[in-house]
Amino acid sequence: MRTIFQRTEISEPVLFGPSDTTKRIENFPEICISTFSENIIEKFSSLKGVEKIAELYSANGILPVYKIRYKDKEIAFYRSMVGAPACVSCFEEIGAMGAKKFVLFGSCGVLDDDKVKDHIIIPVSAVRDEGTSYHYIAPSPEIEADPHSIRILENVLINCGYSYVKGKTWTSDAIYRETCTAIKERRQEGCLTVEMECASMLAVSKYRNIPFIQFLYGADNLSSDTWEIRDLNLYGLTNAEKYMVLAFECGIAM
Repeated sequence: MRTIFQRTEISEPVLFGPSDTTKRIENFPEICISTFSENIIEKFSSLKGVEKIAELYSANGILPVYKIRYKDKEIAFYRSMVGAPACVSCFEEIGAMGAKKFVLFGSCGVLDDDKVKDHIIIPVSAVRDEGTSYHYIAPSPEIEADPHSIRILENVLINCGYSYVKGKTWTSDAIYRETCTAIKERRQEGCLTVEMECASMLAVSKYRNIPFIQFLYGADNLSSDTWEIRDLNLYGLTNAEKYMVLAFECGIAM
């Protein structure tokens, strides 16, 4: 038996795709922003002038898709579901609605606190320790981010005056199986962070040829002998405006 982890090529064609399940929406904004924090989405969806323009459906319920005007640009935004398969499914359906450029941001576990500190993290590549990316890109230990997207993100961060660090991230499917041995190995391989979606999102955006930017901010700390939860349970609310404005600026610059 050969699973997706052993195949050297991606099987085609598909029986059905996102356009078969999701209707295209007239005048859907070209730029779409997403994050995982309900707190951040609630904060921005309640702003004056923001309107709901669509909905994403699943057995988990309905996810509203909103539209906001920023610097005379209409930008869509919504809350992504946590985990590679759910996050990618949302992305696929948003693309079917009409989005052409995509920015994603979210929290991550910190594997190297000395390097990350309070910086924004730019993932330049991701270790593929999940399954979803293998359905879009042939097997490999890692997947690299698009250099052009990295340069755009760097320029935005510099122009906004925020410090950042570039490095490798570890994308894992199992949040409660980040074992001490695995953490040590990934740190030795140069990973600064751990999260659950980056490798898969890099893969699907490459497959669909959609310009994609992702940045991360540190939440819990896994770089010492004792796990530190830090502001993980705040879900990004402390710096909500900072992160969303950065995402808006990246979208406009793409």
